[in-house]
Amino acid sequence: MPTVELTSENFKETVLGHDIVLVDFWASWCGPCRMFAPVYEKVSAEHPDAVFGKVDTEAQPDLAGAFRIMSIPTLMVFREGIVVFAQPGALPEPVLRDLLAQVKALDMDEVRKAVADQTEAAAS
Repeated sequence: MPTVELTSENFKETVLGHDIVLVDFWASWCGPCRMFAPVYEKVSAEHPDAVFGKVDTEAQPDLAGAFRIMSIPTLMVFREGIVVFAQPGALPEPVLRDLLAQVKALDMDEVRKAVADQTEAAAS
């Protein structure tokens, strides 16, 4: 599946409407972003079961701000609408493939329980 341009208008619908969504926060002036782009595109073509989205931080500053993006590229991975990975820096192709395999293998019942426990602890 080709990468999808994410904007404030389609971000929530995309993340909540698909099981696995990878989001690359990038900008056209960013050298590491340009180096990561072909890797991201290549891996996206190999995984039609996941959505590979891109957020242009220059065009979508509100989204970048909402996720407190401080350096680019930053990759976030959502599974069932929950952020399960977030890290700045361009990933090498084998690392991106391995990350995707790990995300697919997650026990989401355990993840939801951990999120609920963290939310409960933060509220106390």
